Amino acid sequence: MTDTTNDRMLAKAETLIEALPYFQRYAGRSFVVKYGGHAMGDPEAAQDFAEDIVLLKAVGINPVVVHGGGPQIGAMLKKLGVESQFVDGLRVTDRETAKVAEMVLSGAINKELVGWITQAGGKAIGISGKDGKMVVAEKVKRTVKDPDSQIEQAVDLGFVGEPKEVDTTILETASKAGMIPIIAPIATDDAGHTYNINADTMAGAIASALGAARLFLLTDVAGVLDKDGKLMTDLKPADISRMREDGTISGGMIPKLETCVHAVEGGCEAAVVLDGRVPHAMLLEFFTSRGAGTLISA
Repeated sequence: MTDTTNDRMLAKAETLIEALPYFQRYAGRSFVVKYGGHAMGDPEAAQDFAEDIVLLKAVGINPVVVHGGGPQIGAMLKKLGVESQFVDGLRVTDRETAKVAEMVLSGAINKELVGWITQAGGKAIGISGKDGKMVVAEKVKRTVKDPDSQIEQAVDLGFVGEPKEVDTTILETASKAGMIPIIAPIATDDAGHTYNINADTMAGAIASALGAARLFLLTDVAGVLDKDGKLMTDLKPADISRMREDGTISGGMIPKLETCVHAVEGGCEAAVVLDGRVPHAMLLEFFTSRGAGTLISA
């Protein structure tokens, strides 16, 4: 055995030793992971993600994956000749659009992820909020200001919902049976109407209901950056409120951080925003002292 080979093996052993306290602390706990963005269209990134999820399960942690699919829904609607409108980043969804969203999310994307997990050696089960009445939705209500009168006006987003109730029975049953739940953000309301739910919001609600040890939001940025563009590694809800007021955070990062705050205030131990494009970023964040994203805790 060469010195170089010996050094590589020693480095791997040291990495495992560094991770040991985390394995011990979080064995039997749940991690909720929101998966989406550009990584979903990259087979190599999808394979890395699947291997990370299977590794979590192998060391005694119970991963629960919630996936998005906005670009794929948009592509299918375009193919069908249907134009989309957005309000505050949410797609206005009529009944036909809701059917397309369910077809893409619960069908194509969900089963593709199940396939990746299976290929990596795990046992995945693909479900949506409809299954086992896991999530009961309610209609999202939004208002916008009229640019002339500055009067708030209600906007009807159609069949866009948000979680009202979460029943974790099916998730806990699947996890105890050694399976990894892969969840499409689709649910019904009390009247049986189908709603499309933002994947970040769905993941946050599930993390709260499970009392998860971690909520991971995999994004297309390194995490939360300060005004100088430097990564902020640890934040509290009060920090986020201040940064929103002074303009440090804006745009699409605001609803993500709102989801994180709601999750940690609702029973999730901590939430992490990190770059899903970085190979094994989730493992680097959790199982090493260096970290790889922004941790939000109450």
